[in-house]
Amino acid sequence: MARDNDIHIDTFIPYMRDVARCERSLHELNLLWRLIESSAKMNCAEEAHSMLPMMAATREGFQRLELDLVHSMVSESVHEVMSEIATCAHHVIDIVVRNLYERTADVGFLATDRTLCNYVAGISDGRGIMERLGEYRSKYTVYDEIMLINTEGTVLAQIDESSPVEGSLDPLLAQTLASDSYLETFRACDLRPHKQQALLYTQRMLHPSTGEPCGVLCLSFDFEGEMAGIFAGSSAAQGRSVALLLNAQNRVIASSDSDWIALGVKLPTNQDGAPHLYTHSGRTYLVQTVSATDYQGYPGPEGWKGQVMIPIEQAFGTKIMRCIDNLPQDVAQGLLGHAKSFCPPLYDIIKAADAIRRVVWNGQVMTAGQRGGSSRLKSVLEQIGETGARTNVVFTQSIRDLYDTVLSAGLRDSQSLTQLLVDLLDRNLYERANDCRWWALSPVLRQLLSHTTAQGAPSAELLEQATRVLEHINSLYTVYTRLMVYDRQGRILCASRPDMASGHSVLEQHIDPATLAAVLQLKDSQQYHVSPWSDAQAGAEGATYVYHAAIRQEGDSSVTVGGIAIVFNAIPEMQAMLTNALVGKPKNQALYVNRQGLVLASTDPASPPGSTVQLPAPQLLQVQAGQSEAVIAVHQQQYSIVGASVSRGYREFKTTDGYGDDVLALSIETFGQVETDTHGLVQAAHAVDGTGSGIGGVEMATFYVGAQLFALRAESVLEALPAAAISPVSAGRLPYCLGTLARHAQGQVTGYVWVFDLGELLTGQRTRLTEQSQVVVLEHGARKLGVLVSALHGVHHFEHASIIPAPSMTGGGDMLVSELIKANQGALLVQCINPHSLLNTLQRKPGEVAVAAPAVE
Repeated sequence: MARDNDIHIDTFIPYMRDVARCERSLHELNLLWRLIESSAKMNCAEEAHSMLPMMAATREGFQRLELDLVHSMVSESVHEVMSEIATCAHHVIDIVVRNLYERTADVGFLATDRTLCNYVAGISDGRGIMERLGEYRSKYTVYDEIMLINTEGTVLAQIDESSPVEGSLDPLLAQTLASDSYLETFRACDLRPHKQQALLYTQRMLHPSTGEPCGVLCLSFDFEGEMAGIFAGSSAAQGRSVALLLNAQNRVIASSDSDWIALGVKLPTNQDGAPHLYTHSGRTYLVQTVSATDYQGYPGPEGWKGQVMIPIEQAFGTKIMRCIDNLPQDVAQGLLGHAKSFCPPLYDIIKAADAIRRVVWNGQVMTAGQRGGSSRLKSVLEQIGETGARTNVVFTQSIRDLYDTVLSAGLRDSQSLTQLLVDLLDRNLYERANDCRWWALSPVLRQLLSHTTAQGAPSAELLEQATRVLEHINSLYTVYTRLMVYDRQGRILCASRPDMASGHSVLEQHIDPATLAAVLQLKDSQQYHVSPWSDAQAGAEGATYVYHAAIRQEGDSSVTVGGIAIVFNAIPEMQAMLTNALVGKPKNQALYVNRQGLVLASTDPASPPGSTVQLPAPQLLQVQAGQSEAVIAVHQQQYSIVGASVSRGYREFKTTDGYGDDVLALSIETFGQVETDTHGLVQAAHAVDGTGSGIGGVEMATFYVGAQLFALRAESVLEALPAAAISPVSAGRLPYCLGTLARHAQGQVTGYVWVFDLGELLTGQRTRLTEQSQVVVLEHGARKLGVLVSALHGVHHFEHASIIPAPSMTGGGDMLVSELIKANQGALLVQCINPHSLLNTLQRKPGEVAVAAPAVE
């Protein structure tokens, strides 16, 4: 969802307690600045004349920032919720569509089953028919009913004994008999008399001899059970929102809580994702609606949509994490340096707040040393100092809250995305486990292997028939590289698509002994075996899973005569899942990996399939089955949000069927390159408590050089100016010189100063310019110059007793740091720069000071 500049903040603020508190604090500070300005004008206009422009600038900037900050906090909070419920709505409809796509293949294939067709056509009696339908139902547990119906509507066979049906008059049967494709029907139907609505897949069955329609196959999908599973795996399971499936008329056909929003109800929808409020049954909601998108050419049932609704009073009441409190300081600050790309409103507010901080800092510097003046001026100056300190605190906390909101949304979205990915994979692999077991029951394949066991070699006729069956299956189920049938010795007897890219044929290969032994030990038709992920498997052309099932002897299912291997075209299919889930997420990469970090599929060029991903938080690979986790960290030299979810299994697959192989989905969202120059990563993390407020102390202007806190006596400081305004004019052989900077008063240029890199002077390393970089203009004697600093901090009043001489360095000479301030009861030492020593150090020769600004055009 795009952040909406037209969002009506007054609508949402009553539901956002944190934002409401921030708004009150900002409004109170705004009133204080107005009161200070008015007091100065009325009571000491002449004495405060030089400070009035600063106060006006502060008031004007503060008013703009107050509106922008509150608007951004509301906008980002709304965006966080809208993103969360949009992901959940995608989760609902995407899984439904992909699941139902498999049903369209199932009904088309099962309708051609020779055993079933012979029975419906009257060629064979019903012996073994119920057993065969039961075998299908026990493997494809997504169906709650399977029916065989003749052309007159008489039900010949069904497996749901709890809902017996003798026949049907529904027009669906005639429509199916007249169609050469499957029909997908969702409504009340007399074939499922105990259901208000049934999702049915029907296809006509053809006479094996004449090719004429002889009946109808009907598969009834377990719609209620499937939707309950989807809802349980979505964020709606937390109970704060309700997830829904809507039809083309926007009526509810499935609800995560039908006591809350009942089936059949018509609802308002929000398909453009705008952050508007919608009312239903007297309650107000934020809503996200997502339409179905094609999957493998299948569009899903016409008009179906996923929708999530969250009551406005629930939307902002809780946060799942306070992530910024747990971030390493260098990561938090480094990531914040990329705010312009990942959250432009946050970036704009940081810039505006820095500008106001600079104005306040300048005002505090300007008033330093004047506390002994008139009582009226003294009162104004004290108010400026106190309000400036409060302003810094409120700005810092408000920006921190906004930053936390943005990051929390990213963490939550990462978890939702990876959960969707593992759910998609579970459902896909569930179908593979079903397919191999069902196809192992093919009469043609059983006959082939039974004949081979008895005769020692397969007949050409049976080989040809079996090959046609495999080729037909593979033409319908294109997710497989090939299907292979092998005997008890592991010899591959026949296969679909037998020719490999290497030029060899899979018919020259054998199933490896370990896999063969595992297949021969399978006890019944419900068991299957999956080869571990590898490219060294018969029939594989790349790393994959190969699903195996035992083929039993004709007439004696206790004897295993061989097996079937279906080679999943894993990497392309899994890559497609990842790619489709990342639509609209240009900064994200996604991967499927195992517990060892081996990459199975990936959209990340830096971590291709077959490589081992190196995660910044190793515990992500240890997330428990069915759980999710996300962290903010440095990954591949990028500030990133890395999320992981582990598959929970689906129905009996990986839950009760004895198969276990944890696959994790990873999401990596990147925000920008890690800067190796840490001087730019300034932390305004040092809270300094002044040790006195009387006239006998010293005013100190504090600032950062890199991550270190320094000070200058405020009486030596004229002002601070943005470093972006430096003109890189050559200063001859002046060391550490960056250029010149113009000074202004009442909109006019009043002069220029040379600017020197204080960080390079102190550390020997050039300071990287950032958005926070400032130039502190100082004056000593008759000379003025500017020094580049990493960020401003504050102006504080200290007692003389808290200022001590700095330890002398061997060799004597001018000491740049001549004093130390013991702040916060000695817990923090602040280094004081000596202006005289600084000027002398910056001279090219003793006695020659080149800091007077020349004329600059």
